[in-house]
Amino acid sequence: MPIDADTTSETIRRALRTGSGPIDLDEMAALAETLQGHIALLLIEARETTSQLGRGTLEAHQTAARLKSIQEQFRRPLATRPLSAHAHVHQLARDCQWLLARHMVETRR
Repeated sequence: MPIDADTTSETIRRALRTGSGPIDLDEMAALAETLQGHIALLLIEARETTSQLGRGTLEAHQTAARLKSIQEQFRRPLATRPLSAHAHVHQLARDCQWLLARHMVETRR
């Protein structure tokens, strides 16, 4: 499935705008699910491009560590408490944003 940068960006914006009022757990669950779908696609590409980095380089090490962190966050179930769910969705959005930025750089090469 191709990566739709515009749709992904809009989802990230929506997720980062949440929380200015009461936190709706259903909205958090829907955003988390959508972000996880985007992240799943972006992770595939990110793993491939990371494997092409020179082994032992600082960039390869930092990228691998960040991807591991994203994968751990991605696998965590959404919390049932509103504030924790909100924090989780924001972290997923930031992770997705980072992956999308890498994707955009790769598509320009």
